Amino acid sequence: MISSRSTLVDETTMRAVHGTFVTGVTVVTTLSNSAPRGLALNAFTSISLSPPLVMVCVQRSSKTHDLLFNASHLAINILAAEQLSTAAMFASKNDDKFASIAWHSASHGSPILDGACSWMEAEICDRLQVETHTAFVAQVVEANHSDRAPLLYRAGNFFDGSQLRPATQI
Repeated sequence: MISSRSTLVDETTMRAVHGTFVTGVTVVTTLSNSAPRGLALNAFTSISLSPPLVMVCVQRSSKTHDLLFNASHLAINILAAEQLSTAAMFASKNDDKFASIAWHSASHGSPILDGACSWMEAEICDRLQVETHTAFVAQVVEANHSDRAPLLYRAGNFFDGSQLRPATQI
């Protein structure tokens, strides 16, 4: 439960603060009644390497939320720089987001998007209800990666991860 005793930072400030954080772009997918479902999100993090645990946070009002909540497995597809149109499709309210997207199934049926720079299928271990969102904690059971550059997101804009350069030493 969130304390009401604290003074809360306003949404505009929080949006600006979060906008300074560069993140990858993911599409979280699941299979529901033999149909692939998914949504774009950047609320993804690694929790631990051993055991291999990850977490995604999904707003409860999302059409995909309840499907994920009832699923045993999900996939996290980390999009490649050339998948901007895929990000746009999965961020949309389109009912059939997979109509023009090539994909295949992971071992437990979760949809894996062809061309993603990395992906993992994970078994959902915990569903933590926090105000307007559910945090899904999951143990990775299968994963793969490539040398493709990632699609990045910062302050409402997308960037090609192949353009990154190392920070210089002080």
